[in-house]
Amino acid sequence: MATRFGYIPVASELLSEESLNRLIADYIPALKDSGGERWQTENLSHPVPLFFLVVSGGTEQAILDLRARRITMAPHEPAFLLAHPGNNSLPASLEVLARLQQDGEIGRIFYLKGPDDKIGLQQIETAARDVEVHMALQQARIGLVGTPSDWLVASSPDPDTVQKRWGPKVVPIHLNELYQAMQDVPQEAIAPLRESLVSRAVEIKHPSPAELEGGIRVYWAMKQLLEQYNLSTITLRCFDLIGRLKITGCFALAQLNDEGIIAGCEGDLVSTVGMLWAYTLLDQISWMANPAQIDEENNTLWLGHCTVPRSMVQEYRLRSHFESGLGMGIQGKLSTGPVTLLRIGGKAMDQLWLAEGEILQAGHAENLCRTQVEVRLTRGGQVTDLLHTPLGNHLVLVPGYHADRLRTWWQTTAFGVG
Repeated sequence: MATRFGYIPVASELLSEESLNRLIADYIPALKDSGGERWQTENLSHPVPLFFLVVSGGTEQAILDLRARRITMAPHEPAFLLAHPGNNSLPASLEVLARLQQDGEIGRIFYLKGPDDKIGLQQIETAARDVEVHMALQQARIGLVGTPSDWLVASSPDPDTVQKRWGPKVVPIHLNELYQAMQDVPQEAIAPLRESLVSRAVEIKHPSPAELEGGIRVYWAMKQLLEQYNLSTITLRCFDLIGRLKITGCFALAQLNDEGIIAGCEGDLVSTVGMLWAYTLLDQISWMANPAQIDEENNTLWLGHCTVPRSMVQEYRLRSHFESGLGMGIQGKLSTGPVTLLRIGGKAMDQLWLAEGEILQAGHAENLCRTQVEVRLTRGGQVTDLLHTPLGNHLVLVPGYHADRLRTWWQTTAFGVG
């Protein structure tokens, strides 16, 4: 197994090197099978998660000193301590974590009942993965094309807040750059995508050939911006395209998500971060949508939006954009089955709402955005939460049950108390 994390054994100065090696001998192969590699102190700068294997008591200050050195190199990494049943390992771990928490740091003790403790070893693997994801988010770059839509009054965090709390750097890009990039798209790039889009649709109801071409030009222009600014993720103030060009970004955003490039609507940084988090942690693309209707008695809600990744749906129709009746919208039919809904919120983006449920049916109401699903919540959040303590409008829908995994990550990284 490739190295997923490093661990440094820390023992009392009263123990000889021979005694230290004897005490950890049975743990070395178990940790190796979980992706762990034994490090020396010279390895403190390695860019994979680090655990301190507390071999014995009397190690408290030594661990704190190593932690202080490590945090200068990995400032967002929690302090992870591995404890075992003998040699006062657990008491020392408790003392160290208590001191770190007094100093405002975050951390966790992993108690292994023995080298064959499969549950404990799995928890270590999961925590290492959590830190990997956290590190990946620190490296992400989100392109904000235009500004967040004016109506996102609770969903327009300062870029510094996004970076401080979640890690990604927000790169502002003027809409004029998108318009210029659209003009630079060669005509020969349009036809293959148009053929694929049209041939797979079960119906083409509204978009004119010019509107289809315009939507595809938006896609290629956004691809150019992704490359130009070295972006991993992007979000677009899409309604301005309707007012100025009578075209939409619905296809562009759907296609980028299908390609594994997270793309959010309306310049919504909060939802875009949520989609990026789900993709990085779960390797799942998601759908960003409006809660349009709720039924408190049955704990159900209808979600709708005018775009959806085509890989998430059974079939799709090409329609106009709902609010404007212009451009190209995608009316997709999502399958029934399990889903997870999530919403990040709060001024500091430090609150979380999670719920699991089932898609009951797809919809085709003419007074809602084009892609529609009815979801019954079965675990976690309730639809009444959205009326009493909403974190904002858009929700992110991820196929499958993932609330426990998302919450574990949230707690491991101490992002909040949600």
